[in-house]
Amino acid sequence: MTARPGGADQPSGSGPVSDMPAEPGEPFRLRSVAASVYVPSLLYGIGQGAVAPVIILSAVELGASAAVAFLVVAVAGLGAVIANLPAGQLVARLGERRSMHLAVALGVLAFLGCIVAPNVWLFTLAIASTGLSTAIWGLARHLYLTEAVPYDQRSRAMSTLGGVHRIGVFVGPFLAAAVLTVLGTDGAYWLHVVAALAASGVLLLVHDPTLAATSGSPDTTTRATFQMVRAQLPVLRTLGLGALLVNAIRAARQSVIPLWALSNGLEPATASLLFGVSGAADMILFYPAGVAMDRWGRRWISAVAMIILAGSFFALPFATDAASIALVAVVMGVGNGLTTGLVLTIASDAAPVEQRGQFLGAFRLWSDTGTLAGPLLVSAVTAAAALVPAVAVTGGVGLLAAVAMLRWVPR
Repeated sequence: MTARPGGADQPSGSGPVSDMPAEPGEPFRLRSVAASVYVPSLLYGIGQGAVAPVIILSAVELGASAAVAFLVVAVAGLGAVIANLPAGQLVARLGERRSMHLAVALGVLAFLGCIVAPNVWLFTLAIASTGLSTAIWGLARHLYLTEAVPYDQRSRAMSTLGGVHRIGVFVGPFLAAAVLTVLGTDGAYWLHVVAALAASGVLLLVHDPTLAATSGSPDTTTRATFQMVRAQLPVLRTLGLGALLVNAIRAARQSVIPLWALSNGLEPATASLLFGVSGAADMILFYPAGVAMDRWGRRWISAVAMIILAGSFFALPFATDAASIALVAVVMGVGNGLTTGLVLTIASDAAPVEQRGQFLGAFRLWSDTGTLAGPLLVSAVTAAAALVPAVAVTGGVGLLAAVAMLRWVPR
């Protein structure tokens, strides 16, 4: 088990870590939060997975060009990034459970707006509005586990949260495909509405033996939030930058694999299959990754994962057929799988106890920016040069991320 942050290697400005067992004198077990945390996250992930591939189709149906349709897709992620800081303040004020119900309500309204939108501009506004719901939901789940899980099991709790969500996102498109045959593209949004309401229903019905709903931090004003951000700048500009780099290379992987397969003459169906193979390698590692981080430390596991990812990007230009691309895609999936829950964990470790919600919102602003920046980096370098330089530059980002993890993640 790794030592707690707090020694000479702790990032400047990071707060203390507190342990909160399920009951005094009883060891914490992940299954104690399965119904209250992981089941709702699976349901919400199913909804997000159902909607993700349909947004661009809906935009085109409403008359958008291909370029505008891609912009609409980007707006959904941008909305979540912008909403992170106010979401942190809101969750700190309302507490986790009430915030999750609010996220569901806002999401239902936004997706109903997607269904009734008469033109692409109102549809874009509705999609952007889903970002606030996504930010509040994700932050509330993150804060909930930060408060509930003791430090020595935090990584496996966070990696399980990430893994369960990925399973939901994986299943969602298959369920949506069945609904779309009956309701058209609107069916995906209806599926998200039903899944989100089901997640909220589970929260209402399931007793939480681990943690009562919190009332938030004593001072949740906007001024207090910005004061916290200033006080935590040493952490946000170091560890936060590392999280940005980690998420950038992870997100870039999602666009690089299919692009490389298509550029080597493979059929779209084959490219999709190769991406699925990489995703399968990714998903099966989520719990072992959490155990490894808890047992051997976040610092070395994160650096190893980044080196594996960077190495796979550098190897990709040498893969020119389906078999070799599949091999590299699997290695990418392994590297990505080892990072499951990593960013959530290091953010929780660094969060000051008094203002955890606001800090996590600020930290997620950095990490989600990386998620947006990764595919944009690939696109920009490909447009300026070619795909091979774009792949090499992205591999370089992975090496920078490895250095950042070694430098700034506490021992």
